[in-house]
Amino acid sequence: MTDLNDRTGASPAPTRRRALGLLGATAAALGLAPGSALAHDGDDNVLTEALVLRDPDVPVIGNPDGDISVVEWYDYNCPYCRRVAPELRQVVEDDGKVRLVLKDWPILGEVSKLAARLTLAARYQEKFLPAHEALIGVASRLTEPRVRELIAGAGVDMDRLNKDLEAHAKSIDAVLARNNAQARAFEFRGTPSFIVGKYRVPGVISMKQFEQAIADARKAKMGR
Repeated sequence: MTDLNDRTGASPAPTRRRALGLLGATAAALGLAPGSALAHDGDDNVLTEALVLRDPDVPVIGNPDGDISVVEWYDYNCPYCRRVAPELRQVVEDDGKVRLVLKDWPILGEVSKLAARLTLAARYQEKFLPAHEALIGVASRLTEPRVRELIAGAGVDMDRLNKDLEAHAKSIDAVLARNNAQARAFEFRGTPSFIVGKYRVPGVISMKQFEQAIADARKAKMGR
């Protein structure tokens, strides 16, 4: 896992206590850190189920109508995020009923922030996924020219992208602010970090552990 550092800014939000709930079955089964129940939708904070699992401005891949959501906080310059990406995608495809919610959390510097903002801007021409896959699939550290080269190579109209980035700057920055506030409230220490169902799963886990986490979250949802 790539550690969170001082570049992320202010101290964790006061709503952190609401994030640190009961130990979930998933975390217990995997021997991971304590899980965290989401706040009720009526609570006025970033940890509502609606904002964490179903933020309309955050990209979703996999099955959009799936019964379980897996939420990933990631940074394009995080090598562990790159390593886990193909395995997680395979788990989602094999399961067929999982919503994979992709939350940019650019904590590794200015290039990470640029990459996040550009890929989110690509949504306005329905090119988020090609841009995302181009950046998350590289093996070396990104630079600004390389980010733009990869996104252009993914078929994104760069002139329109720059215009969309400017026109929708406030909306894009608001998404990144919500993502950051949620990650800090959940006390994630770095990227990648996950919510599986309604439980916190910080750090890198194996393909088999992802499958088990999803199965446990599904059982918990059904009240078994």
